[in-house]
This record gives sequence, structure tokens and C-alpha cells, in this order.
Amino acid sequence: MPYVPGLRSPYDKVGLFWPHARQNSTTRATLATTSEVKRWAVLPVSRDRIPGACGAGGTDKDILAWAHAHGTPRTDEECVIWNRFMTKAGWRDDRSARLQQLVVEYGLVGKPIETVFDLFDYDEGRDPIAERPWLRV
Repeated sequence: MPYVPGLRSPYDKVGLFWPHARQNSTTRATLATTSEVKRWAVLPVSRDRIPGACGAGGTDKDILAWAHAHGTPRTDEECVIWNRFMTKAGWRDDRSARLQQLVVEYGLVGKPIETVFDLFDYDEGRDPIAERPWLRV
């Protein structure tokens, strides 16, 4: 995977959401080269409105508030369920085999990678095991 400077860790939380900060930084990086942006999965918002939200220079909290106002707001319970699902993606599920293929493809064999979040962090030079980002409040 090509290195993209400035991408936030998927463990960086904004409000109640993981990985909203990463979605924002990915969208900003994409906007630097193209206007094609994927739909956000957590707070469904029309694709054509996302560039304006991320390109306007607001903070991650501003963008989350905008997404809640223009998308489908989520309850606290839905946020908790989503976070637990996302932080375990690739761990003993239907993506486990693909995750292990990616570990080899990315040259990260030997790293204690159990989830997709771990893969992203190790690939981008962070150590999620040492930093234990899931404990951040």
C-alpha cells in the first residue's frame, strides 16, 4: 500500500466514533488529487456532499457534527456496536485469511497483527501493541 502522509490511526476517536478521524484524513488526502470520494459507511451522507465538508477546513468534530446533521445520526449504543465491530475486523472472522495475505504483501510478517486496524497502524509506522490506542478515552 502506498504511504500517504498524515493519515490518522483508525484508533483515533472523534466523538464516539472509531475510525471517523481516519475517514476524514483519507478524504482530505483523496481531495488533494481527485474529487472522487467514497461514501462514508458510519454516517451515510451523499457522496457529492462529502468533499465540501472535508474541504472546508473544519475540525474532525465539526465534520462529525455536519455528518450527523446531514446524514443518518447514530445513537450512543449504535456507536459502541460499530466501534466494537470495526476494532475486531479481521480477527477470527471471514476476513482473517485476507488479512494474513495483506500482512505478507505489506512486508509485515512477524508483527503481532490480529486486526485490520493493526495492519493499518503497523503499515503507517505506528505500533498499536506498544501504544494500546484502544484504551484512549
